[in-house]
Amino acid sequence: MNFTAEQIAEILEGDIVGNPNEEVSKLSKIEEGEKGSLTFLSNPKYNPYLYTTKASITIVNKSFVADKEITTTLIKVEDAYAAFSKVLEFYNEVKNNKSGREEPHFISQSARIGENEYIGAFAYLGNNVVIGDNVKIYPNAFIGDNVIIGNNCTIFAGAKICSETQIGANCVIHTGAIIGSDGFGFAPNKNGNYNKIPQTGNVIIEDNVDIGAATTIDRATLGSTIIRKGVKLDNQIQIGHNVEIGENTVIAAQTGVSGSAKIGKNCMVGGQVGFAGHITVGDNVKIGAQSGVTKSVKENQVINGTPAFGISDFNKSYVYFKNLPKMASTLNKIERDLKTQKEF
Repeated sequence: MNFTAEQIAEILEGDIVGNPNEEVSKLSKIEEGEKGSLTFLSNPKYNPYLYTTKASITIVNKSFVADKEITTTLIKVEDAYAAFSKVLEFYNEVKNNKSGREEPHFISQSARIGENEYIGAFAYLGNNVVIGDNVKIYPNAFIGDNVIIGNNCTIFAGAKICSETQIGANCVIHTGAIIGSDGFGFAPNKNGNYNKIPQTGNVIIEDNVDIGAATTIDRATLGSTIIRKGVKLDNQIQIGHNVEIGENTVIAAQTGVSGSAKIGKNCMVGGQVGFAGHITVGDNVKIGAQSGVTKSVKENQVINGTPAFGISDFNKSYVYFKNLPKMASTLNKIERDLKTQKEF
């Protein structure tokens, strides 16, 4: 789909410097721009690329003044980065604006589906499924029995939503995510083997939640695993059974949260963090990447390390850790000097 500079400027409330009829059909980085593409410039470090880019249209800050000849049409806005983000959102809306039902697909006769749906090829919708309005279910997605999905949700290709799961409005489940699979529950027996503990609960995902690709959220043993509204989960995260994650918490990739852990509201969790089971993390906690959280954490803390502790103490400790070889060498020298003195 093609857009002119004039149309884009109207969306962004920007001013055009150049050809208002210049057309674009794709997006690009400024250093890789080519004819027919739209790019942006906000970081002064990339200013030199503006004079060499082949992009047809470039979004820049209103404060920018060219000191050489340029060939790209400019759209000047207050904040080029924010404006380009707005373009990305608009581009995604247009690109993903699918509707109707592709063949083949399977929809149970007992399923109820709202208006303006999109059902991709080879999608499966089980018994008693309830789907809201404006929901998009991409090819090869699996929606198990008794699943409820609210309005304006997108379930991308290959995602699996297992039985009894409840998903609120305006949620996005990315490719390959698995929601509601069995929790990891086994009990040792007297023979040294393990008996499977049935996982009879479900997963509840509230409104405005984003679940990354290949992330898994286990169903509860009893009750519910709960992802509160506004939570954003990156790719390849493991959420164990009966976990609860508070509102507007964000978690980066490859983090693992063990069963029955509770994470508070407005927390920020770096990548590859590990949480022990049955602990509680308070609201507004920040946790550095690759930390190991082995015990409960009070609210408003910033922690790092394995096991994780206060960031200030961690940074001081790390200085000593880096200097251990030097300190060991100094101690060895002192020991040798003392030994020499004793010999005399």
